[in-house]
Amino acid sequence: MAFALSGVMRRRSRTSPGDRCPIDRTMQVVGTRSAILLMREALFGTFKFDDFVGRTGLTEAVVASRLRALVIAGLLAREPYQEPGQRTRHGYTLTDSGRDLMPAVLSLGQWGVKHAPGTMGRQFWHADCGEPVRVVVECADHHELDVEEITVG
Repeated sequence: MAFALSGVMRRRSRTSPGDRCPIDRTMQVVGTRSAILLMREALFGTFKFDDFVGRTGLTEAVVASRLRALVIAGLLAREPYQEPGQRTRHGYTLTDSGRDLMPAVLSLGQWGVKHAPGTMGRQFWHADCGEPVRVVVECADHHELDVEEITVG
């Protein structure tokens, strides 16, 4: 099954819509393993550069480059901090745009638990009621949707 296409999407040629496609544009920003791991860590509350390196297993050069790109893209903000007796450094916090990526990151984790052998079955719970968090696709009227129930136009 696939999405139903309407309007301009139905008439599209075999060429890609390129930069007009929101998925394409998003992947230009966060379409690497390193970017997603850094966003995961930011959602976990990681703030310091060294902690991003240690918790992702990425090299310092990769973390520096990708954090810079995520700041430029507006997903993270760079904020100064200073520990006693140390020079001023910069940490990284989520912006509103970065927080808006949370469902996508959670969805990747949910997919991994179900389909990627050998992953840790991390669970996320709603802090208020204690029930597991799950990512679903629904319409504005709160109907859960399957692929074949969605039209793209």
